[in-house]
Amino acid sequence: MTPLGAKLRALRDARGISLKEMAAALNVSSAYLSALEHGKRGQPTSFLLHRMIAYFNVIWDEAEELQRLAEISDPKVTIDTGGLVPEATELTNRLRDNIERLDADDLRFLRDELVKRSARKR
Repeated sequence: MTPLGAKLRALRDARGISLKEMAAALNVSSAYLSALEHGKRGQPTSFLLHRMIAYFNVIWDEAEELQRLAEISDPKVTIDTGGLVPEATELTNRLRDNIERLDADDLRFLRDELVKRSARKR
């Protein structure tokens, strides 16, 4: 599941909306919406994302959060390390090879550490 998928599911659950109801309202298939929630489809178009925001009738902060989550919810990532230090290539390959072995706590730790360290460099 992607960050956007988790948020969409939480919004649906909190409002008691079925996947089928939401799909019909957005004029997409429930199979597509399910695949989007489960990370089997890439990011929605900006048009569809804006329709989702309108559908849930969320205010500014929540709308911005949905947009941010969409930006970080691409389940098929490609990283070009050409021109970077060798450690960048090693890190991306190790992550590719080991990500399935890491539990949620490990992933949160690595994510938070990356966010913290990259913020220091700005």
